[in-house]
Amino acid sequence: MRVIAGKCRSMPLRTVEGMETRPTTDRIKETLFNILMPEIPGCHFLDLFAGSGGIGIEALSRGASSCCFVDNSRRAVNVIRENLMFTKLDPFATVLQMDAAAAAASLRGPFDVIFMDPPYGHGLERDVLARLRTSDCIADGAIFVAEAALDEDFSWAEGLGYDVYREKLYKTNKHVFLRLV
Repeated sequence: MRVIAGKCRSMPLRTVEGMETRPTTDRIKETLFNILMPEIPGCHFLDLFAGSGGIGIEALSRGASSCCFVDNSRRAVNVIRENLMFTKLDPFATVLQMDAAAAAASLRGPFDVIFMDPPYGHGLERDVLARLRTSDCIADGAIFVAEAALDEDFSWAEGLGYDVYREKLYKTNKHVFLRLV
């Protein structure tokens, strides 16, 4: 895994060993950031279920002002910190070892772009988005992106006050783009 673009372009990143995380492939990451690029410069980015931190580090490399990384795994948090120090992006980052839903209810923002890549098939996206809906940490006009399995149904999002305005399908998963209505 590596940083695709920006000031840390081509720098390799460590990943969490084992099957706990699924690092987003370079190709999918590039597509995601091509979609998000107008929103990234100067934004405050939140990376939930951050794993190795590759998505948030990509955002920082491309000009995000700050990124908060949240993961409940000590191993993941250690890898994120190592990757931030290696890329010299640590001054712009906050790393929290905690449950994403608990973080969603307690974080201070405002965050402009919220990315989450939870374990598939557990409904964690719904829990986190429900908590974020009532949180003070979300900027007006914030964009939410959930990485999910292809068969994950987001029809419930409207009932929580979100509009699914775009879905980008890949071979094995998808990105779902949402906004508060």
